[in-house]
Amino acid sequence: MQPMRLRRQGPPLLCLSAALLACALLAGPAVADGVTPSEARRLRDEVKDMFYHAFDGYMQHAFPLDELRPLSCQGEDSLGGYALTLIDSLDTLALLGDKERFSAGVQWVGKNVRFDINKTVSVFETNIRILGGLLSAHLIASDYATGMRIDSYDDQLLHLADDLAQRLLPAFDTPTGIPFGSVNLLYGVDDDESKVTSTAGGGTLTLEFGILSRLTNNSVFEQVTKNSVRGIWARRSKLNLVGAHINVFTGEWTQKDAGIGTSIDSFYEYLLKAYLLFGDEEYLYVFQEAYKAVMHYLHHDPWYIEVNMNSGATVWPLFNSLQAFWPGLQVLAGDVDPAIRTHAAFFSVWKKYGFTPEGFNLATSTVQNGQRSYPLRPELIESTYWLFKATRDYRYLDVGRDILASLQYGAKCPCGYCHISDVETHKQDDHMESFFLAETVKYLWLLFDLAVGPDNIVENGPYKYIFSTEGHLLPATPEIALVDEHCLYFGAFCNGSTDRGYGNGDSSSKQQSSNYTQFDDRQTASSQYSMSNVLFATRGYIKGVCPGLNHAQKLGISYRNEEGNSVEQNSRDHENPDESYVAASGVQTQSSSVILMSHSVTSQPDESVETISIPHENIVVTADSEFMREPMRTDATGGSSQKLTGDTDEDIVYQEQNEDSTS
Repeated sequence: MQPMRLRRQGPPLLCLSAALLACALLAGPAVADGVTPSEARRLRDEVKDMFYHAFDGYMQHAFPLDELRPLSCQGEDSLGGYALTLIDSLDTLALLGDKERFSAGVQWVGKNVRFDINKTVSVFETNIRILGGLLSAHLIASDYATGMRIDSYDDQLLHLADDLAQRLLPAFDTPTGIPFGSVNLLYGVDDDESKVTSTAGGGTLTLEFGILSRLTNNSVFEQVTKNSVRGIWARRSKLNLVGAHINVFTGEWTQKDAGIGTSIDSFYEYLLKAYLLFGDEEYLYVFQEAYKAVMHYLHHDPWYIEVNMNSGATVWPLFNSLQAFWPGLQVLAGDVDPAIRTHAAFFSVWKKYGFTPEGFNLATSTVQNGQRSYPLRPELIESTYWLFKATRDYRYLDVGRDILASLQYGAKCPCGYCHISDVETHKQDDHMESFFLAETVKYLWLLFDLAVGPDNIVENGPYKYIFSTEGHLLPATPEIALVDEHCLYFGAFCNGSTDRGYGNGDSSSKQQSSNYTQFDDRQTASSQYSMSNVLFATRGYIKGVCPGLNHAQKLGISYRNEEGNSVEQNSRDHENPDESYVAASGVQTQSSSVILMSHSVTSQPDESVETISIPHENIVVTADSEFMREPMRTDATGGSSQKLTGDTDEDIVYQEQNEDSTS
């Protein structure tokens, strides 16, 4: 492995020791003696006990307040004062098969939670924790096929979700379509509300709002969140990078650092997952372009850095703990090899301290000042689960065992599990955020249960599931995925309808849920990894042509050309109108498998940013198949460290031609 290289002059980005951390893991034996099936069963049961220690501590000492203070055994209202931890934990109870407590929780929430309260809440956190928790629990409780159907349940959680989303809608009333960061649930947006929000805050709403649109037959929820994503992407830089913070009125970037972690992470996550769940190719197209830019400008194998979005100059040689979701996302995209290397590097930081700090400086191989804590984050465990699912390499069970041991011996408190305020001293802090039960414990349990021989609704249930950024279970049911009604591209036509767009519309096949492809236990990682072996291909394919339009125009997201920076792909003429539509620029049809990235897109050798060109030829997607984190909780600019380099170029803002075409 070569040490990381800067694209511009500056101090060395990585110490040699830091650059070799991943090599030691990849080249050597497993971290410890391999986990046997019997030990995996014991570890799974230990994780279950971990969940109930924390959940029972919350119910006994904090409920119905939002969150538990596990050291003092008290509660606190941290978000809106509506039993946050219970709502966030409902689908974990269902996953564990605890029908009694799941049923009791659903019924209590349906009878007691109300949102007509004078509370100003985070749009992002309320969406992923409360709205996502309500929708996931509703979909489980209302469906006999899940085995957790509640006979007395009458869509109470869906009504609550609808009411909550209606109260969040005023946040989207901005010139850019990007929502305010906060909204008052009773009175709308406060007069003094900040006009600056994070990219993840505006781009991590599509799954929950999209599902709600399908369940309520109200398209407004899905439209406003798509407009928000378009508003962000239309203002990307000429390098196809987005910054961390943006003014929702002017569209100007107020923080131009581009990365995959703090304040941006789940923007990328929801682009891919919105395509996987809904089949909307607009999200796939944007994800492909965004992913190529990340791998070109931010990826210094095996690490990821932060750069100026306009120039590509390095500003932060930093690993922050939120980046650890990225290998799991790469597994979903089919780019497994770089995911393996990056996960090993990230885990080496955990091994060094027993936890991952919020920030780890790659230039000094030390914890970043001001970012010394570990607030029980799930991202590294999430990626561990996905990599084990993709490769069946038992090394990832060893990783899970080490993480579990760290949590048990370092974070366990009298009434739950504590934040670690300093990863070097392991000093505990009296907080336990709800995502510990919604995500951290959930992914650990899924990891070991998968090794034992899974017996849960995710692996053996009637549907395939997408996990939200809060770890909530979102099923790809026909009602949500709209298998037989999906429009191939925005503004075109739907199945069986010739009056909604161009050309002739019909579905070449009507796929049903029985067509789901089960995971092959023998699958191993490779550079040509087929995601159809992991997930499924169900969506019907719509025929038709749109003469004279390229792929970007067909998606309704054409942009103004800049010299040397055309972001539109060249169109391919459709000579035979009876043949299925094939997206331009290297998008080809295959019969059964889907490879989002046909090759690993890696950092280029030494070259100035002016001479870098981003290739468009190495993305392959099937036309008739489908394959299958969280923004700033702490500020990436916290601490006393100075940026290595800077850039004072003005923002380059690209306006979308039809920005609010869906409103």
